[in-house]
Amino acid sequence: MSSNELRKKFLQFFKSKGHAIVPSSSLLPDDPSVLLTTAGMQQFKKYYTDEADPMRDFKSKSATSVQKCFRTSDIDEVGDECHLTFFEMLGNFSFGGYFKKEAIAYGKEFFDSIGLEIEYVTVFSGDKNVPFDEESFKIWGELGIKDIRKCGREDNFWGPTGAEGPCGPTTEIYINGLEVWNIVFNEFYQQPDGVLKNLKTPGVDTGMGLERLAMVSQKKQNIFETDLFSQILDILPGTISERQRRIISDHLRASTFLFSDGIEPSNKEAGYILRRLLRRALVYEYISSMPPQIFESAMIEVIENYGSFYPELKSKQENIIKAYWMEREKFSKTLAKGIKELEKSESIDSRKAFNLYETFGLPYEIIKEFSGSKSSSLTRDSFDEEFRKHQEKSRAGQEKKFGGHGLMLDTGELKAKDDEELKKVTCLHTATHLLQAALRKVLGEEVRQMGSDITVERTRFDFSFPRKLTEEEIKKTEDLVNFAISQKLEIKMEEMDIDNAKKSGALYFFKEKYPTRVRVYSAGDFSKELCGGPHVKNTQEIGRFAIIKEEASASGVRRIRGKIIP
Repeated sequence: MSSNELRKKFLQFFKSKGHAIVPSSSLLPDDPSVLLTTAGMQQFKKYYTDEADPMRDFKSKSATSVQKCFRTSDIDEVGDECHLTFFEMLGNFSFGGYFKKEAIAYGKEFFDSIGLEIEYVTVFSGDKNVPFDEESFKIWGELGIKDIRKCGREDNFWGPTGAEGPCGPTTEIYINGLEVWNIVFNEFYQQPDGVLKNLKTPGVDTGMGLERLAMVSQKKQNIFETDLFSQILDILPGTISERQRRIISDHLRASTFLFSDGIEPSNKEAGYILRRLLRRALVYEYISSMPPQIFESAMIEVIENYGSFYPELKSKQENIIKAYWMEREKFSKTLAKGIKELEKSESIDSRKAFNLYETFGLPYEIIKEFSGSKSSSLTRDSFDEEFRKHQEKSRAGQEKKFGGHGLMLDTGELKAKDDEELKKVTCLHTATHLLQAALRKVLGEEVRQMGSDITVERTRFDFSFPRKLTEEEIKKTEDLVNFAISQKLEIKMEEMDIDNAKKSGALYFFKEKYPTRVRVYSAGDFSKELCGGPHVKNTQEIGRFAIIKEEASASGVRRIRGKIIP
């Protein structure tokens, strides 16, 4: 059964059981606790905690999805037979609609429907805080499963590490010795101090990796032999090692999806992950003397292979390929020099490794792999520590540059080289606050900031919204911003505790990690946001604001570009 067939079979199976089919959310999550989307349940968190109503949003207490996921923890391991960065997670979710009996029965029935036999299952054995999951054990037995194994908290209890959130015992399904499906029973809520409290409405959260399901369904020895990778690997030359072929295919596939969700290569956050992947692959290409068109062909194959299920790949193909070549061009200018510097270095510690990265763009993985014994003391942790020190120095320099105002509290930066430019970006910064407030007044409170970037010439604001704006909505938004400007609203700043700031109704960027004390900027009653500045003192300083473009940025994310008209 092909991967496309498996996706469809899974979704249709759960649709027949009363589940609403929910599209994959972006790889950029609406969740400040993670850098990228790591699991199918992330977009459903608020339904387990009663912050949102599934009946209102889905017309059902049950949902199913195929979610795009990315885990940065496995980057260094990619190249073996099982580790990946990007993957797809099949999941079914219940928010009080059903619990253990139905969830386990669905698991057994689904595998029966596609002709796969369960080898064995595991259930939670219990500990001092949570008892043995006897109910799941009995249900599996009643369904005819003979091999039911009891495992401890490490294997069969899911909960947020070092954080708060829904959690509970799990049962896992194995086929041919491979864990294929994990079914989580969210019975508890883990508080910040680690204490568990019973959830008012227990729920079900499951996750099954499509790559593993394809592997057992297609009777392959590893995930790279499945149809998810075979066509990409066929494009790569057989003269390079199998490990390098796997790394390149994984990294190009992941990069294509990151590009499609509006992520751009940079030196921080998700953009840094994308840059690492691309540059690692490009080093292999350089060393192996591959023709430059091969990588483009591989990325187009990803788009063709996945485009029928993820249409955003096809609609953004031109932008994806263009962005790839731009990053390639940037890196190629220093790549050869970086490799030579790496080869002539007698020893490489974390500081030297970071200098190679900062000067020549060489990723940690390449430095470690090609330096051999010269980097025996170099570890990922020590390299990341050097990176962190560099970021702190850069941040301090920016704060000094802006007279203590610091950076915007979003994924973009205020860029200004002198006082004149600082004045321009300050006006655009305040105008961006007014723009978000206006969008929420025109389109509704579902609008949330997803990122922004301000230069001397323009502001670029990304926000959550499922469709293209009409010309009338764009004009109404622009007019509202200019109305606020014309009212000569005073910009007031108030310092307060983060919790009180959020309770006050101030908007905040969910990806930002805020300190315990924050600044709240208000423009009359028109807008109110957590921010670090800088801002104008009165909206009349801004001048006339114009929206110059509205476009898609990622799946479910729109982008507006605006400027100040003198």
